[in-house]
Formats: sequence, structure tokens, C-alpha cells
Amino acid sequence: MAFLAAVAAWLTDPLHWQGSDGIPTRVMEHLELSAAATAIAVLLALPLGIYLGHSRRFGFSAVNAANVGRALPSLALIALALPVSFALGLGLGFWPTLIALVPLGIPPILTNSLTSVREVDRDVVDAARGMGLSGWQLLFQIEIPIAAPIVIAGVRNAAVAIVATATLGAVVAGGGLGRYIVDGLARQEHERLFAGALLVALLAIVTELAFGVLERLAVSPGVRRELQPGAPD
Repeated sequence: MAFLAAVAAWLTDPLHWQGSDGIPTRVMEHLELSAAATAIAVLLALPLGIYLGHSRRFGFSAVNAANVGRALPSLALIALALPVSFALGLGLGFWPTLIALVPLGIPPILTNSLTSVREVDRDVVDAARGMGLSGWQLLFQIEIPIAAPIVIAGVRNAAVAIVATATLGAVVAGGGLGRYIVDGLARQEHERLFAGALLVALLAIVTELAFGVLERLAVSPGVRRELQPGAPD
């Protein structure tokens, strides 16, 4: 209980809510890094996954290649990104962490988008073709709307994983909430370390909930009902 009280005192200390090491600043740094990595992963993986799912070609090879990023430890990815960052003159901190986080976000986005588009009910696709829809019309008017919940779930999984892993950026002099964890460990300030881990967990939960809201706004009610077990016809 004494330790939890110390953590609460640390979190409520006004000094920890201002300045370059304040909680709002660290949260914004963490969000900027996570949002940038997620956006790049979406730009790289989503169009490819949708195209491969629509064309039904090379899907197995693409998923296996993308899963290399999931298999490599995140700290190893940051170490591999450091020479690239130095060669480009980007230095430590934000950029090597960003380079390492993008491969972490690609596999769930690519896998979900490819699988969800490919698995759209073929009877629906054939009916749309019978009505005269072209390939692009079929993709944007039928396949993507039906696949949207699973596509968004893939982006959500990627975003949550990136938010959780972005803490490692502090190991290479980056900012964000990982700074509290690394500095707390170095200084033996356990309440700082615990508070940093707690803030990261809360940010990951908020990210999960935000994508749940996005799914409700982006997916039509009819598609949501179809995906719910036991939903009435």
C-alpha cells in the first residue's frame, strides 16, 4: 500500500505535469511516434493487402514475408535500425525507433486486410458481377465495406502493439512514456518506473477503445449485425 501511495503521489505531483519531462509532453511524444509508425504501416500494408485479397494472388507469400517483422524482437529491430538512421543522418531517438516500429505494425494490417477481402462471400461477389459491376466497383462498393470490420481490427491490433512497444525508444535516447521506465530503472525510482508502465497501459487501452469507436462510425450497422454471433436476420 505504501508503494501505491508513493505512485499516486508521484502522479499527482504538479511538477510532473509541466516542463519537457512532464506527463503531457511525454504522452504527446509517445502519441506522435505511435501515430507516425501506425500511419506508415497502414500506407504500406493496407493497399497491398486489399489488392492481394481482391486478386487472390500471392497472398500466402506476402503474409509470410510480412510476418518476419513480427518474428524479430523489437529491441533487435531498433538495433538494426540504428545504422540506417546514422547513415541517413537522422541520429538517435525518434527516427530509429520509428524505423523499427513500422515492421511491427505491417503483419496484422496486411493479414487482416488480405484475408477479409478474400473471404467475402462469393455468392455476393457473383451477384454483384451479374449486376454489371466492374472490378473496381466490386472492390470499393462490395468487398471493402464488408471487410471493413476485420480491416479496422487489424489496424487496431497494430496500433496497440506499436503504442506498447514505443517505450523501447527511450533506450536509444528517445522520448515518450518509455523515458519514465528507463530513467526510473536507472535512478532506482520505482514509483517513476511503475507510473510510466501504468501510463503506457492506459494509453494502449485508450487506443483500443478509440478504434472501437472508429469501427462503430465507419462500419454500417448491417455489416456489424452480420458479424455478431446469434444476431437476428
